[in-house]
Amino acid sequence: MARRKRKKRAPFQGLLSQVSKPFRRPSPAAGQPGVLVAPAGAPPPHVTLICYDASSIDETTLSRPAELEVLKQTTSRIWLDIDGLGEPVWIEKAGALLDLHPLALEDVVHVHQRAKVEDYGRQLFIVARMPSYEEHLETEQLSMFVGDNYVVTIQEGRPGDCFQWVRQRLRSADSLLRQRGSDYLAYALLDAVIDGYFPIVERFGDQLNQLDEQLSELNSRVPLGEIHRVRSELLLVRRAIWPHREAINHLLRETTPFITPEARIYLRDCYDHTLQLIDVIETYRDMCSDLRDFQLAAAGHRANEIMKVLTIISTIFIPLSFVAGIYGMNFRYMPELEWRYGYFAALGLMAIMAAGLVGYIWKRGWFR
Repeated sequence: MARRKRKKRAPFQGLLSQVSKPFRRPSPAAGQPGVLVAPAGAPPPHVTLICYDASSIDETTLSRPAELEVLKQTTSRIWLDIDGLGEPVWIEKAGALLDLHPLALEDVVHVHQRAKVEDYGRQLFIVARMPSYEEHLETEQLSMFVGDNYVVTIQEGRPGDCFQWVRQRLRSADSLLRQRGSDYLAYALLDAVIDGYFPIVERFGDQLNQLDEQLSELNSRVPLGEIHRVRSELLLVRRAIWPHREAINHLLRETTPFITPEARIYLRDCYDHTLQLIDVIETYRDMCSDLRDFQLAAAGHRANEIMKVLTIISTIFIPLSFVAGIYGMNFRYMPELEWRYGYFAALGLMAIMAAGLVGYIWKRGWFR
């Protein structure tokens, strides 16, 4: 499947857009609930339908919304993946065929949703944030509907996703995905999303270790903005992963016919992964604070060393300047003015004063 190329952005552009991106709804205020309006610039969808059971699998790429009628005809379990929000007619058609709640469909195109779980009686609606990292951190909204024999996933349409291993496991005849129900597929997709955060967090750990090593080196200078960048992106990861803990805990705690007790056992492992990620992120944020304090302390120490050197030089030359100023005055009647050895005597006096000050400073240990 051909993927669209990602446009290159300037450094920190993605970070700033995540922090200061204005909140805008594609639909007008006080509009009719359930009206779907595609976000501005949303790409056209790439739709894949996978019908599978324990003995067979049929993977098809759909080109027209009318082809979704097969959802009512098949008796196999279904995974419908809509990758792109540019044509809401696909979402409307799938919603009509599977009786998806219109308020949930409205949340699909409002891509500012945090991770959550909502039970609409006829299906579960799950929102997750799918991460990606090239030059900076980005998250993509993943909307998921879980029913008796189907799972519908709707992505924003950014290049790539984290479901490659899930698709490969589905194609394997001896995979548990082929044997279990739609709730196990939903778990596998959620687990893939959560596991997608681990390489990103590990990358931040490597960056912090490099910054720590650089700061530990003598006379090393690390830009304070680099530490701030890592800390800000860790904050974005924390904001993205924290609601996942509540969402998965909701699936574990609440009783629903769409999640079997067997699937809850696997969801507990997914919940543990979210806790582990949160703990590591908090540790790395503390490391960023420690590195920032160390960097400021090192900068202050270097400034003190510079002021120390300048103060020592000034201390040595102030009395010499005093002597030079005395004998530089243009009074007619001055002692030693006509003395033959006055110049050499003045230089000698300056040298003695300078040597005395240097010896005193050396004795006090101020040169160390």
